[in-house]
Amino acid sequence: MLNATFGVSRLTKAMMLGGICMASLMGCSQSDNKTADASSASTASATTAASGDTKSVAITAIVEHPALDAVRQGVIEELGNEGFKEGQNLKVNFQSAQGNTATAGQIAKQFAADKPDAIVAISTPSAQSVIAATNSIPVIFSAVTDPVEAKLIKSWEASGTNVTGASDMLPLEPQIELMKKVVPNLKSVGYVYSPGEVNSTVVLKALEAKFKPMGINIVAAPAQRTTDIPQATRGLQGKVQLIYTSLDNNVVSAYESLYQAAKEIKVPLVASDTDSVSRGAVAAMGINYKDLGIETGKIVGRVLKGEQPGTIKPITMNKLDLYLSPKHAQEVGITLPKDLISQAAQVEPAPKAKQSIIR
Repeated sequence: MLNATFGVSRLTKAMMLGGICMASLMGCSQSDNKTADASSASTASATTAASGDTKSVAITAIVEHPALDAVRQGVIEELGNEGFKEGQNLKVNFQSAQGNTATAGQIAKQFAADKPDAIVAISTPSAQSVIAATNSIPVIFSAVTDPVEAKLIKSWEASGTNVTGASDMLPLEPQIELMKKVVPNLKSVGYVYSPGEVNSTVVLKALEAKFKPMGINIVAAPAQRTTDIPQATRGLQGKVQLIYTSLDNNVVSAYESLYQAAKEIKVPLVASDTDSVSRGAVAAMGINYKDLGIETGKIVGRVLKGEQPGTIKPITMNKLDLYLSPKHAQEVGITLPKDLISQAAQVEPAPKAKQSIIR
């Protein structure tokens, strides 16, 4: 049975100041770094705030959409809680690549030249670009599904390099159970995705492996550009009973166009991004990206206080939230089960004329 509590929920500033002392980045041994504890970190935070030293953090994302924006907001909010307040002793430079990987590379090179105290790279393409541009400035990735597969780190242990971060990897079993609740007797699932995005191809392979013994067929619908998404979606008509979307940045940034196409062909959308429910999905089970940003911000705070990123083990989130929309279900001709609705953390308002179907 699904458990909604099983899991969770530009400002471009002035050019940044300061740099990282190479001796502290490369000359200290890992064993010395591991002696930092919560008490010393707290003392360092107070000292930083009291001395008025200004830290600089560069943040980049491959594109702007609700989930990635929430991560950025969470990072900045948590840094304030850690004693680094924007406009006081913290300078933040945010740059979006606007969905262009070449632009992501240019941003990464500029950040490397600026030498901020830390770089936060939100999304896999941005993280890959930043890590290719510097091996000395601390890099904290976030909203990366599989940092090992993306070659950001070698394993899920502390990297011993300038890289650490927070992943948005989700367990697939609850996702599949949700799909089967939305569409009983599920036999075919469509998957609209960007073939060039590691976040998406990793999930596709994992779904294929999970679905095969269940007798469920997955139909991949590649969409290289956001403008290809509606056509890729319509191409699934008559082939699938449901379309599943992961946190593919191109797909999420253009979710409304995917929703319109899915509504035309009468196929429900199930997402791993809860913000997608208000944008057209029937159901979603995923993490809270603001919370992911907060956890990422805690890591950034530790780095700004002196810890080496290579000694900090990357993290994943362990809480999922269930969001539902009876309205979007009705639009494609299905009714959500009462027991599923009773487990939801949030239910989008159902059409008044159809209120009885969910009571």
